[in-house]
Amino acid sequence: MSNQKSTPKIVCFGEVLWDLFPESKKLGGAPFNVACSLHQLGAEVFFISRIGNDELGNQIRKEVLEQGLPTSFVQQDENYPTGTVEVNLDQSGSATYQITENVAWDYIEVRDDEITLVRHSDAFIFGSLIERATSAEALDTYLRSAHFIVFDVNLRPPYYTLDKLRKRMNAAHFIKFNEEELQEIASAMGSFSTELKDQIRYISERTQTQHICVTRGANGALFYTQGKWVDHAGYAVKVKDTVGAGDSFLATLLYGLLMGTDPKDALDRACAMGAIVAQSEGANPVISSSELITFMKIHTYN
Repeated sequence: MSNQKSTPKIVCFGEVLWDLFPESKKLGGAPFNVACSLHQLGAEVFFISRIGNDELGNQIRKEVLEQGLPTSFVQQDENYPTGTVEVNLDQSGSATYQITENVAWDYIEVRDDEITLVRHSDAFIFGSLIERATSAEALDTYLRSAHFIVFDVNLRPPYYTLDKLRKRMNAAHFIKFNEEELQEIASAMGSFSTELKDQIRYISERTQTQHICVTRGANGALFYTQGKWVDHAGYAVKVKDTVGAGDSFLATLLYGLLMGTDPKDALDRACAMGAIVAQSEGANPVISSSELITFMKIHTYN
């Protein structure tokens, strides 16, 4: 990871869809959420996805433009509809998802201008859900052109296998898990330890990944970067819903690191951003840098 100070150019690849809540719908999809957060932070962001030629797709294109992101790499599909997800929240605000199959983002195609875009970017971000259909073939192509690959693990049964996860982890330079995902994958790969640090080292050694971050919900995050540990206890907030909190966390951490911020400070800001999103409704609340700094001043660690 470079210590650049200039504005990073970042490509996010994968699903954009409508999160359908009991009383409303909100634009979402983990890669899109990460792209929105990166854009708010000041990165130059490009988003590769696919939507249907339908009303929901038209609404997505309009909202993406309103949020300041380019739509030139959001493909349009004439055969499959725009993606949707039914979101259910429990009493603590934790979300479960029912994801519609055979939708436009399952069929992202490879385009020459997108290969060029990836080749000239500072980072390429994707998640594990994109594996479930033919978009995985496009992902294979883009990964061959990417310089710094970020794998955002989002385990959504039944849309993953250990072999596919291992393939993507082997390609990645940076992997982000939540605690439950780390434990499941490390155990499946043969780790006998239940300690987070042991599991992180285990995966790092077997995938040759130098940067691994694990979010721990209300307990903050643990970051292993080039053989060194950075820990954060998290910020105490009243959770409204967890949708998008991990995505905003990842965006803030990566942006800080790509801008040359010390990992400890970058992790602090990332935990604060994730907490702000968790106490807000939906995946993409607008949060300015000044709001983030104010939050960090008036809130204490757990």
